[in-house]
Amino acid sequence: MSRIDQHLNRPVFYLSSFIILLLVLFALVTPEVADVFFTDLQKTIIDNGSWFYVVSVAVILTTILYVGFSRFGEVRLGPDHCKPEYSLPTWLSMLFAAGMGIGLMFFGVAEPVMHFLSPPTATSGTTEAVREAMKMTFFHWGLHAWAIYAIVGLVLAYFSFRLDLPLTLRSALYPIIGDRIYGWPGHIVDIFAVVSTIFGIATSLGLGAAQINSGLNYLFNFDESVTMQIYLMVGIIAIAIVSVATGLDKGIRRLSELNMILAIALLLFILILGPTVFILTAYVQNTGAYLSDIVRNTFNLFVYDKTDWIGGWTIFYWGWWLAWAPLLGCLLRVFLVVEQFASLSLVCWCCQRPLRCCG
Repeated sequence: MSRIDQHLNRPVFYLSSFIILLLVLFALVTPEVADVFFTDLQKTIIDNGSWFYVVSVAVILTTILYVGFSRFGEVRLGPDHCKPEYSLPTWLSMLFAAGMGIGLMFFGVAEPVMHFLSPPTATSGTTEAVREAMKMTFFHWGLHAWAIYAIVGLVLAYFSFRLDLPLTLRSALYPIIGDRIYGWPGHIVDIFAVVSTIFGIATSLGLGAAQINSGLNYLFNFDESVTMQIYLMVGIIAIAIVSVATGLDKGIRRLSELNMILAIALLLFILILGPTVFILTAYVQNTGAYLSDIVRNTFNLFVYDKTDWIGGWTIFYWGWWLAWAPLLGCLLRVFLVVEQFASLSLVCWCCQRPLRCCG
């Protein structure tokens, strides 16, 4: 097995950094123009490309289900003798902390309320609006999101650990363009992945900062402003840097396990002290409603009931998950580190940390 270059990929780093810096400066220097530009761009994409998002995510979900339940589900993503380095609870903790985290805590409460007040088709504030709100929340945070993450993780894992190709998205094109993945075609794919990942993270970070700021304002009367949210984002980034710098075992793993413990504690607190029976029965019914309508909701573009709702919710989510997918696919692969020979040096494309065997 060949070694993968650990040095900085200069074309990808410099060009992606330039594009990100250009967009950030555009928003900072001319915020009004940038707001109009991005608003119009978003509207154009929703009006003309919604069908493409819906079909793409449907194909991804169908593919993942087929791979998982067919004979291909038995294919190991590493050498035949490999064993997972982490237990299932630890892996799930890291997966949820990195994959959903802020978004799930924010929208897990906010989204049903927003749909109840402004549902796509039902009358606001009615029992039907409650049913639709819960069903659509399950839909947006259910199988489709994880399918997008899973397919990128599978691609990265298979091509890097089975075929000894770089742990980057460019490797997925190897069956199509062969060794040209090492040239500019591959660089372009990785640049697109880096840029989309940065703005996917920015979305989550912005939502998280707004949520924390609102909570601090409610509890301690902190100033609720953009300046305070910037301070909070700086603090969150600093904690993330410390977590990454301390390594997967000491930093990311421990923080993820702590996050999962706190989330479970919050869940049990609400379940025990709240209307327990109602919560359990509603959960069962909402799950059934989600599964029974999953095909219709997957392909529902509200063609005959024109509404801006789908652009602000379903298409926004699919774009968000797709933007996150390059990073989460990589993290999925890191979390499932498989046993390799200790002398090898496989390097993750997003964090440049070596992936070693578990021994």
